[in-house]
Amino acid sequence: MKKLQAGDTIGIAAPSGAIEDRQAIERGLGLLEDCGYKTVLADNCFENWRGLAGKDEQRAAGLMQLFENPQVDAIISMRGGYGALRLIDKIDYDIVRANPKIFCGYSDSSILSAMFLRRARLKTFSEPMLQSDFGAENPSKFMLDNFFKAMAENTLAFEVNTAAACKAEGIVWGGNLSSIVSLCGQDFIPDEPFIFFTEDLNEPDYKIDKMMTQLMNIEKFRANLQAVVPGDFIGGGKWEEVFEGLPVPVAKSLKITHAADKITVPYGAKATLNENIFMIEY
Repeated sequence: MKKLQAGDTIGIAAPSGAIEDRQAIERGLGLLEDCGYKTVLADNCFENWRGLAGKDEQRAAGLMQLFENPQVDAIISMRGGYGALRLIDKIDYDIVRANPKIFCGYSDSSILSAMFLRRARLKTFSEPMLQSDFGAENPSKFMLDNFFKAMAENTLAFEVNTAAACKAEGIVWGGNLSSIVSLCGQDFIPDEPFIFFTEDLNEPDYKIDKMMTQLMNIEKFRANLQAVVPGDFIGGGKWEEVFEGLPVPVAKSLKITHAADKITVPYGAKATLNENIFMIEY
C-alpha cells in the first residue's frame, strides 16, 4: 500500500453528510497543512442537500474528481453520518482501480471501503476523518500518533484480549456494523478468509445482536469468517455478550471506535491473530 509522505496532497472527499462545523473543517485543514501536507477539497464539500453534502450525483462526482486528479495522493473523508450507500451504484470503479490512492474514513465510509475492495481491489484505511478528528478543538495525540504510524509503516502489531489461546489469519475486513449490514443484498463479502473488525455508535444491544445475526445468517460470511475483533460500541450496554459464543475467536480491547482515541486499521490487508497479538501486514 502507498505511503503518505510530507509534501503529498490530501484530497478531502464529502460522500456523506453535510458540514456541521465549518470551524472544525478549517482546523482540520490547518492541522494537516501544519504537518507538511497540501490539501484540496472536492467541489461538493460545502453543499447541503437534505443534510447531505450535495445531491448523489454531486457527491459521487466529487469523489471521482479526487481519484482522477493526478496531484492527489490520498483521500480523507470529511465526515460520516449517512449518504455513502446512495453512491455505490454511481461510483465508477474502473476509475478507482486505475487510480489507486490512499483512502481513509470510518463510520459511513466503511461502505466505500468495502465496495472499493470488492469492486476495485483497493485496500484502504479505517481511520480518522476531517471534521470530528483532525478538526477537533484538541485533537487526540493517540489518534494522530496511530494515524501517522500507519501511514509510514508496513506492519502494525496490536495486543488484544482473548478468552482462550487462539490463532486465525485472513484479510482485515469490516467496519461500522450498521453500515456494513446496510450492504446486505449487494455483492460485498470478500471471497477470501477474513478477520472481521467492527464498531458502532448509539445502537442498543438488541440491534447489535440483530445485525451480527443477520451477517452470520449469510453462508458466505460464515464460511470466510476466521475471527472477530469488536472495537467499541458507544451507547451500548452489555454489548460484549453479543460476541460470546461465536464459532470463531474473538479478540477485544482495540480502540476501533467513534471516540477521540482511535487506531488506524489497514482495510483489506493480510493479518494474523496469534494468541494475544493481532498483526497486520500491508
